[in-house]
Amino acid sequence: FLSVTEDLVRRRAEHNNCEIFSLEEISQQEIEKLEYLDKWCRDLKILYLQNNLIPKIENVCKLKKLEYLNVALNNIERIENLEGCEELKKLDLTANFIGELSSIETLKYNIHLKELFLVGNPCTEFEGYRQFVVATLHQLKCLDSKEIERSERIQALQNYPEVKQKIREQEQAYLLKRAREKEEAQRRMQERKDKKEKQMESKLGFDSAITLPSFHCVTLCSPDSLQNKENHEAEGDREEEMWRTVEDDEEDRRFWEEPTPYTPESRLETHRYIEEKRRAKDNIRESKKREKPLRTLVTAEGKVLNVNVPKLHFSLKDDEENNQIVLDLAVYRHLDTSLLDVDVQPTYIRVLVKGKPFQLVLPEEVKPDSSSAKRSQTTGHLVVSMPKVCKII
Repeated sequence: FLSVTEDLVRRRAEHNNCEIFSLEEISQQEIEKLEYLDKWCRDLKILYLQNNLIPKIENVCKLKKLEYLNVALNNIERIENLEGCEELKKLDLTANFIGELSSIETLKYNIHLKELFLVGNPCTEFEGYRQFVVATLHQLKCLDSKEIERSERIQALQNYPEVKQKIREQEQAYLLKRAREKEEAQRRMQERKDKKEKQMESKLGFDSAITLPSFHCVTLCSPDSLQNKENHEAEGDREEEMWRTVEDDEEDRRFWEEPTPYTPESRLETHRYIEEKRRAKDNIRESKKREKPLRTLVTAEGKVLNVNVPKLHFSLKDDEENNQIVLDLAVYRHLDTSLLDVDVQPTYIRVLVKGKPFQLVLPEEVKPDSSSAKRSQTTGHLVVSMPKVCKII
């Protein structure tokens, strides 16, 4: 999750030739902060910002043409900074964390506001919630998808002083509860941070304890011993990976099973945790790609191997008439020739296709200096002609 950037807005404006100043409608996701839109898109009429992590309504006061603002499923705790949205007709604040119900009084200035959605917010649990909103916002026609009748408004206005006092008392109790929740969230985050630091220190201590001094040395090994060493290292890597997987699974279990109140802090923490896990998996995937072992082309004994990493079809013909061996390698027709590297040796040929090796042991010794490599104009195949060393008698 991030803030709104100009590039992000331009990508959403492909239908408008990436022109953002004249945009009338925008839908943005994966953002934590609402900013810049009032500078870049002054003509906005519809703004969809649902299902993000926005904690505060801000930087929209200059959107004088804005008619519909949807900030449902965010982390907003109070209604504010909408006075400048002169044309606002519909406001959706569904499933946020608004407990300061008296903050709706700022919407008195939005004289065209007809529809308001607050369902799923803590304030809707207050006694007298609907009466207070109906009596406060005279211009409102519909609240939480339910039309406001004239008789309902008259009754709400009659009981307004008494209802307002009740709302204030419930607000204070809720704000005290929120203060405790914030303290608890801070304590929990600090505990998790301290635990992670201890784990890192423990891991670093363990690693340094088993690290031995490194020496540059050359060891003559048989192929069997080399194979055993490779198998042992691979087994060690697998054991380490399994250990990490078990550790991650245990951490996941603890995180998801820990009872946590549904608050802006816990919602943000959950998203942070998921993002951290995703980045860790991406890093492991990338490191595995980088650590991919080089393919053996020649054994320790000097034996040349047949290798076809690009997985290309080929044919090797003995052209007795011209006393040469011809390799026809079916490289991709549209592959640039600069991505091919041909190396002919007396007993084998090696072709690198986009860096991937194709290697073939030859049935007879050839003359590398007299060999030639050409591309077929019809098929794009690489054809290598290699004259034999032995002449026909």
